[in-house]
Amino acid sequence: MTAGGRSPKAAVVVSQRIIQEALDAGLGPGDLLPPEKVMVERYQIGRGTLREALRLLEFQGVIVMKPGPRGGPVLQEPTASFLSGAFVLLMQLKNAPLKSIFEARLAIEPVITRAAAANISGDRLDEIGQTIEQMRTSLNGDRYVFLEANKQFHDIIAWSTDNPLLGYLADSLLEVTNNTIVGLDFPLARRKATMAAHESIFRAMQDRDAGASQAEMSEHIDEYLRYAEKKFPDVMRSVVRWDRAL
Repeated sequence: MTAGGRSPKAAVVVSQRIIQEALDAGLGPGDLLPPEKVMVERYQIGRGTLREALRLLEFQGVIVMKPGPRGGPVLQEPTASFLSGAFVLLMQLKNAPLKSIFEARLAIEPVITRAAAANISGDRLDEIGQTIEQMRTSLNGDRYVFLEANKQFHDIIAWSTDNPLLGYLADSLLEVTNNTIVGLDFPLARRKATMAAHESIFRAMQDRDAGASQAEMSEHIDEYLRYAEKKFPDVMRSVVRWDRAL
C-alpha cells in the first residue's frame, strides 16, 4: 500500500520487479532484459501494462530501448539528470529561486569534500589535477570547455566519497547550477578566480587535510554565490523552470 492507503499501479509494481530480478540475475549496464513476450508471461500482465512499466524505467534513465529485431530494453547507468529534474520541478512548484540551489550546495558540498579528502585515492587525485589542467588550457578559450572541466572537478570529489547518494546529490545540484551559469557571462577574471580556488582545494586534498579541504570548498562556493548575487541579481532571484533547466 502507498502512504495514502492506495495500492500502487500495476505498472509501478512490474517496473520494481523488473529491476529487482535483473539485479538478482547479476545484470548490469549494457545487458539486454528479457523479450516482451517472456515478461508478459512471467508477470501475467497485458502488453499495455508492461510497456507502461518500461516507459517508467526509461523516463528514470534506468533503461534505453534498443531498436531492431535483436533489440529491446537495455539496462544503463542512471545519471543525476533525473534527480536534477525532480529538484527543479519541486522548486518551481514552491516558487523557490535559483539562489536556493547555490545555498544547498554551500551547505552540502563542503561536507562532502571533507569526506572525500579522508578517502580519496591517488588515481582520483590525478583526475582532479587533470581537470585543473583542462581549465588552465581553456582559460582564454571556449568557456564551455572550461565549465565542463569545472563540473568534472566537483563531480570527481563528490564520487570520491564512495557514497553513491552523496555523489548523485552533489552531481544533481551541480548540474542545475552549471546549466544556468553557462548562459551567464563568465569573464576571464572569474575563470582565474575559479581555477585558483580549485587549486587551493586540490592542494588541501593532496595533503589529506579534511578540515582545510572543507574550508576551501566552503569559501569557493560562498565566494561565487556572493559574486552571482552582485552581478546577476535578477537571475539569482528567478525561479528555475522545469522546462528550461535541463
